Parts: sequence; C-alpha cells; structure tokens
Amino acid sequence: MKLYCANDYGFACFRPTAAVEWWAEYEGIGILGGRDVVAGGTWMACSRDGRVAFLTNVLELHSIPKAKSRGELPVLFLLSSKSPREFAEGLAKEAHCYNGFNLILSDISLNTMVYISNRPKGEAVVVQDVSPGLHVLSNAKLDSPWPKAQKLGQGFKEQLVKYGEGEVRVKEIAKKLMRDRVKADKNRLPGICPVDWELGLSSIFVEVDTPLGRYGTRSTIALAVGRNGEVGFNETYLEDGTWKEKTVNYRIQSQKLRQLMDI
Repeated sequence: MKLYCANDYGFACFRPTAAVEWWAEYEGIGILGGRDVVAGGTWMACSRDGRVAFLTNVLELHSIPKAKSRGELPVLFLLSSKSPREFAEGLAKEAHCYNGFNLILSDISLNTMVYISNRPKGEAVVVQDVSPGLHVLSNAKLDSPWPKAQKLGQGFKEQLVKYGEGEVRVKEIAKKLMRDRVKADKNRLPGICPVDWELGLSSIFVEVDTPLGRYGTRSTIALAVGRNGEVGFNETYLEDGTWKEKTVNYRIQSQKLRQLMDI
C-alpha cells in the first residue's frame, strides 16, 4: 500500500501549537505529529508501526458545550491495538460526546483505511471503508463536492499524472496546491454559517480576521508512505509569525514492514 497525503490545518493564531516531533511520553509506541498544546491532541499523526490518523472539524453553526476534545481521537487510535474498523465501530457508540468531526484511520500494514463521521446531527454515525484511489476531505463528509475540495482533488490528480511512474514528491505537490488563496463564488457556498465566514473559509489556504484575532492555515503537511516502509512527514508551520519547515523520515518497524512488503 502506498499513501500520499497533503493537508492544510487551520487554527486561531493565538492558540498555541507544537510542530511535528516524536512525542516523548509515548516513546515506546512512537507517535509522530504536531500537537495542540491547549488540549494535548493532534490533527494528524502516525506511528512507528505504520498507523496513520487525521482529523477535520465539520462546519456547523452551533457546537456542543463541554464536548470532548476531537484532537484526542487520532491519539487514541494510535495507542490502540484495534484495527481501523474495530476502533471506528467502538468510537461510534460515544461519537455524540464530540462536536462534528471527520476522522480517517489507516493501518498501512493491513492495507486498510476507514472513515468515520458523527455528522449530520440526528443521523447514524457513518463508518465506511475508504477505497483505493484519490479522495478529498474538507469540513463536510468525505468527497463532498465543496468548491475547494473539488479544486484540490483536480489539482492533485493533475500533479500525479505529471509524475507518471516516477517518484511522487508530495512535498512539492503540497507547495503548489496548498497555498491557493482564491475564494469560491458565493453562490457555491454551503449555506451553513454566515456568508462572510464561509467565504473566508472557502479558499484552500485560509486567512480570516476575527474579533479575537486572525484565524487561518497554520500547518501544511505532506505525508508519503512507500511500499518499502519508508515514511516521510514534512510540515510547513507558522510559528511566531514566521513560516518554518521540518521533515522527519523513518521506517516502519520490522515486523509490520514484512507484512507491508507481502501485500
């Protein structure tokens, strides 16, 4: 199984975050990712044994007060020994405790990927396998036809065609696609929140001024997992008003690697 991901993540600029690193308290397990310093969770992380999890929030007008932190979900999966589907089915029973989320769970060695979402409200929690191919996840359900999702999917597809059978440089693809500040037409917005807010969020790269300060893209991640078990995690992140870059490379642990190379 090969996996290529290019992700943008937005936060309020006053909310402290940490760049990608190996988490010291889970040294034995090996969790790699950025971190929300306030709640302790993450938006995307992976592990030494070939598991990957990433998260987006669902755009909605109202939130649940005192809800559990969605950022804990990728961490809980990486700490778990359950398969992606087993974990998702267990999470479905308490998904109502969280504000709206989309969560992708993958075990590279098992060649599996699962998507779970607890929205729309009032409907059954969605748990589904993610088929091989190109998928885009924004702030609605997987592969929803939102303008920036469609634009990003088409752009990624065109970049993959250019590489053909050669080595895909996800980092370069992310640099080309994820800095797009062009906003969608107002008549194509989903109509969930006030128009001005949705318009601000409609570009791939987000920059919005709010009464509490700036909200926008603070992390762009390019993740590549090869069939040989080599993992490259590149993050371009905003720190103290300056864009910085960090790359961590590692190899999936030997037992898992043997399973991976047999697929």
